[in-house]
Amino acid sequence: MSRYRFLIMRPIQMIPVLFGISLITFMLIRAIPGDPARVLLGTRSTPEAIARIHAEYGLDQPLVIQYVLFLKHLAAGELGKSIIYKTETLKVILSRFEPTLLFVLGSVFLAIVISVPLASVAARKPGGLADHLIRVFSTMGLGLPPFWLGIMLIILLSITWHLFPVSGYGATYADRFYHLFIPCLTAALSLSAVLIRSLRAAMMRELQSGYVTAACARGQSEGRIFWRHVLPNSIVPVINLLAVNISWLIGGSVVIESVFGVPGLGQLLIKAIFSRDYMVVQGVVLFFALATVVVNLLADLLSVFIDPRIKL
Repeated sequence: MSRYRFLIMRPIQMIPVLFGISLITFMLIRAIPGDPARVLLGTRSTPEAIARIHAEYGLDQPLVIQYVLFLKHLAAGELGKSIIYKTETLKVILSRFEPTLLFVLGSVFLAIVISVPLASVAARKPGGLADHLIRVFSTMGLGLPPFWLGIMLIILLSITWHLFPVSGYGATYADRFYHLFIPCLTAALSLSAVLIRSLRAAMMRELQSGYVTAACARGQSEGRIFWRHVLPNSIVPVINLLAVNISWLIGGSVVIESVFGVPGLGQLLIKAIFSRDYMVVQGVVLFFALATVVVNLLADLLSVFIDPRIKL
């Protein structure tokens, strides 16, 4: 029964979180110097044209009234109208959703592919040469900024070896994954540095457990014990860490998408901030916040599914 209560209460707990994020975002974006009407009109701006745009988008109202109108639209499932794109903000966000989704999924997949084998090698032979090299790799990954790492990968894989395109986004899905490989690898290297350390520690702890000793006494092979028992039990504590880092990855898409020219939500957010497109900024930030909460919810549910002993 507690699990059903958890499924009901967690979405309710999201409401005050999203409300607080919307309020902070609303105030911060309006604290940025500049007028979106002047950005939109450019050199053709006149007092009459600026006043007309302010009236059209409600920018001539007090901040409290603007925020109430924003919440009213949000309750109706709307995010307002974009000042720059002249269309519904939700349509603008959905048009940029796919590149960011593919980027996040590709980054997580590559991070898992990198982390699990390296952590397994390091945990099975702690103190060896491979373990020391893998720990050096993870330490370096923690200290390298993603934007610098992305530039280095562009120089190496794109300019020097001509293996992948420098930037852009393809037309077909195969072409899109081909264009997204370096951005995904950039994020995966940073993400795997955290996962390797945690997964290695969890594996070493499980290898010292009593059930491993009992399995060895029954004559089971080391490889069978490791892959069927140690690895599944080690993954459980890493799931929540992965969820937290996926949240970082969603926010980090702002930097990586800008470096590689990926037309996703991160790049949209940067453009909206510079053009003072209030509705788009608020919409993208709320979208990121909602995605973060959902990812953490799914991580909790997955942990319970893998290990029923966990109580919600």
